[in-house]
Parts: sequence; structure tokens; C-alpha cells
Amino acid sequence: MKKVVLIPDSFKGTMSSEEICDIMESAIVKHYPDIEIVKIPVADGGEGSVDCFLKAVGGKKINVEVCNPYFEKINSFYGLLDNHTAIIEMSASAGLPLIDKLNPFGTTTYGVGELILDAIKNGATRIIMGLGGSSTNDCGAGCFSSLGAKFFDENNREFVPTGGTLSRVKKIDLSTLKENTKNVEFITMCDINNPLYGQNGAVFQFSRQKGATDDTINLLENEVKNFAKIVEKELCFCDVNFEGAGAAGGMGFGMKAFVNSKIQMGIDTVLDIVNFDKKITDCDLVISGEGKFDSQSFSGKVVMGVANHTKKFDVPLIAVVGDIDDNIESAYEKGVTAIYSINRVAKDFCKVKNRAKNDLMLTVDTIFRTIKMCDR
Repeated sequence: MKKVVLIPDSFKGTMSSEEICDIMESAIVKHYPDIEIVKIPVADGGEGSVDCFLKAVGGKKINVEVCNPYFEKINSFYGLLDNHTAIIEMSASAGLPLIDKLNPFGTTTYGVGELILDAIKNGATRIIMGLGGSSTNDCGAGCFSSLGAKFFDENNREFVPTGGTLSRVKKIDLSTLKENTKNVEFITMCDINNPLYGQNGAVFQFSRQKGATDDTINLLENEVKNFAKIVEKELCFCDVNFEGAGAAGGMGFGMKAFVNSKIQMGIDTVLDIVNFDKKITDCDLVISGEGKFDSQSFSGKVVMGVANHTKKFDVPLIAVVGDIDDNIESAYEKGVTAIYSINRVAKDFCKVKNRAKNDLMLTVDTIFRTIKMCDR
């Protein structure tokens, strides 16, 4: 055993991906002190994504003053990689933790656009946008306003739309936005498949956590529907049902409609940016993991995303997970070699979460005791 690649997702509520990598490493080197360990912490586009990418491939964190969800100035950040790629967390300027009062009718993504614009001024030619944790429901209109888009009401007055004023938009001018973003590639990390509107859309599925109520949710839904109609009329973009359109208060829809962003799963973005295929061509084993391995794991989550690549190169893949559901045996046909649960005492999550780090260490230790015995 000469080289191992570690690429786990976080275990929500217990350990970050970076912590998991470090714990796994400490268990492995006890048995193979000279082994090469490549650690690739994973984030899904939400909080911590910038740090994960910088840890995995290098680069620097850029600090910049932008608007928070209520147009108030705050200190924010993004990551700038060495290959002219910027990593931006939407939540760093439009996130729920940034505000005390929840109001999806009044919050804005304006600061997200300011982060993008600063990254472009610093030489970024590729923007990777991580969606998640937003306090907004403006379909990204605020973001695109700060990038140069002009929104006009029925009296031809320009304004910056928020979630509660989307229906006031009657005309859109993208000439300045296109100039500011020319020759820039956009990729949006999105791990949900919700459409823009409807019972499974942005408003009905996610706006209550942002402050919408039973009395106001239909009003917010109508704002989004009216905005989509104007976007179709002005931009000739009518796809409201693609997977991820409803992510982050319709930001997924906006990214595709306004800047022609590619929408893809977070793990696919990570594997591309870190040049994963090259890293595993000479390795003996890959270890991945996630909080629970169940039917949802087959829909673009980390372990199966990794398996799609390890299978191509015939590299063994072990999944170390928090818990294992029934009926997951097809994972073995899709590239997973073995699945181990760290739930050593077989109890509910609430009873074992405080011992998760030690249980992870002991589980990986057991795996490598077995590997070492086989080596002999």
C-alpha cells in the first residue's frame, strides 16, 4: 500500500470533510507510516466550499467589502485559484446567518454579484458559484444588477429587484452585464433538482426557512412566476423546469438565464477542478464517505460521484459512512468495493454523534488492520 486518496463529504452535524480527512489520515499512518496520502476535502457549494477548494488545490482567499442581504456593507470573501478560477459561496454575502430578520420579500443577492465582479477584475476567467444557505428569493436579480444588468419598471425607471418586487420588472437591458462578463465561463454547483416554481419549486419548498408564511407564500410565488414571464419575453429564455432552477431562491434559474451558466452537481465540479482522474491513476485505494448511505446517494452524492471515476480506472473504493440503509447493494455494481458504517454501537444518531470522531478513527483503523494483514 503506497498511495491512498481521501475524498469524503462532510458528516452533517458532526464532522467537516477536512476533519474527516485528518482523522482518516491519522488512523492510516499508524499502519503505513510512509504511505502517500492525498486529501481532497469536499464541499457542496455551501459554507466552507472556498476553504475546501483552497485546501485541495491551492490559491488564496480574497477579502472584499460587499452588500449583505439588506444592502448593508459587510466584509466577505471568495477564493482565487492559480488557474484564473474563482470560487464563490453565495452564502458569503446572501446567507441566512448574515441577517437577524428573515424576509424573502426584501433580501437581495446584490453582494453576490459584487463578489463576481471583483473576481473578474482580479483576473478570473472562470467563476464557480456555490448555491446554498441563501436568505433570498430574488432569482439572482440583485446579483445581476450589480454585474450590470438594468431592470426597469412600467414607468421606465431603473431599480434593483428583490424577492417582493420581481413583478415590477417590465424591461431588462443586459448590454453592460454582457460587457462585464465577456469571455468568462460560469459553473454553478447545485445538488438539488427543484424547478423554479410550483409545489416543488423555490418558494413552496424553501422560502419558509427564509421567513415566508402561509399568508405570504402565494404572493412570493406570483412574484417569481411574473419574473419568469418577463425573462422569457426579454431574454428569450423559457426553461423553468431544469434541475436546480429553484435552488437558492431561484438563483439557479438566474445563473442559467442571465450568464448562461452550466449547472452541475457539486461533486462533479470538485472532481474536475482537482484533476481527480490524474490523482487516482497510480493510487492503491480511494476512500470516500458521507453521513448516510441510502437511496439518495445514487442521485449525485459524493460517494457515487467518486465511484463513477474509480470504476473507469479499476481502483478500489471504500465508503466509510455514518449509517447504511437497506437496498444499497447495487452500489457494488457501480464501482464501490465496500461500505463500512462508523455506527459501532448501532444506536440512533442523536445518541452517537458525540462519539463520531472516535468511531471514525476506530473504523478506519479496523479497515487498515485488515488491509495490512492481507499485505502480509
